[in-house]
Parts: sequence; C-alpha cells; structure tokens
Amino acid sequence: MAKRRSTKEQLDELIVKQEEMKAKEKALKKKLALEERKARTKRLIEVGAEVESVYGKPITKEMLPLLRKFLLDQESRGNFLTKALEKETDANEK
Repeated sequence: MAKRRSTKEQLDELIVKQEEMKAKEKALKKKLALEERKARTKRLIEVGAEVESVYGKPITKEMLPLLRKFLLDQESRGNFLTKALEKETDANEK
C-alpha cells in the first residue's frame, strides 16, 4: 500500500510545481517576445527595402525626417497611404 503524504509534503510539492510553472511561463513569454521582435525587424527591413527600390537609391538617415513628413502630409491631406493599403488588403482578402 502506498504511503500517504502529509499535508505539509503535499503543500511543498505544490509550491515546487508552481515555481516550475512560473519559470516555464517566463521562458515562454521571453521566447514569444523574441519571436515578435524578429518579425518586427524583418518587416521593417522589408518596408525599407521597398521604399529604397521605389526611390531608386539608398535612403540616408538625414532623409528620414523628410520621408516621415511626406507620409504624414499624405495622411493629413486625405489618408492616401491608409486608403491605398487598406484597399490592397481588402482586395487580397476577397
């Protein structure tokens, strides 16, 4: 017959399991954050590559404020970028 564990032993076992699960949760959250960062970095590189391919030459760091201003101006004049991207996204989903 199996030996019954005391209430204290059962409690200690649960505490150990909780700590293990917290450690596993922390590790999974860290892994998820890393995956999200990698996906964001890849997306930013792809967007930058597309902008440079349309412009026809490298975008320098000094040009970035001008590019940002241009995009913001387009949005303030009629959300042209947003409309264009949403139109393409909607067309691809159908």
